[in-house]
Amino acid sequence: MQEKNLFEYAVIRVVPKVEREEFLNVGVVVYSARQKFLQTKFSLDTKRVKAFCGNCDIDEIEEYLRSFERICQGGTDAGPIGKLPTAERFRWLTATRSTVVQTSKVHTGLSEDVPGMLNRLYSQLVLVE
Repeated sequence: MQEKNLFEYAVIRVVPKVEREEFLNVGVVVYSARQKFLQTKFSLDTKRVKAFCGNCDIDEIEEYLRSFERICQGGTDAGPIGKLPTAERFRWLTATRSTVVQTSKVHTGLSEDVPGMLNRLYSQLVLVE
């Protein structure tokens, strides 16, 4: 039997008008210290975003989401944040902010398959059926 690993995750949200506190879930970011795992999975349904906020800058939102991906991967492509240790990058990504792209509070769980959990969380929390 495989050992369960502690993981943390947050939902990535598009918040077009911060003052209204309305949002669309567009992705998840998952971190596991033991597995040395930090990844994000996202998709931007532009029709949904435009229906929610007709004047949103889709290109800007997509760039913010791609920056989440670069920061998860780490390295020089992610700028100074990409050089931080994995745990610090996760904490930076999930810090409270008042921007168009935000994250939920951090949640925890246990899983034998943390990469698989990324896909399950994405399916449960982001995809619209």
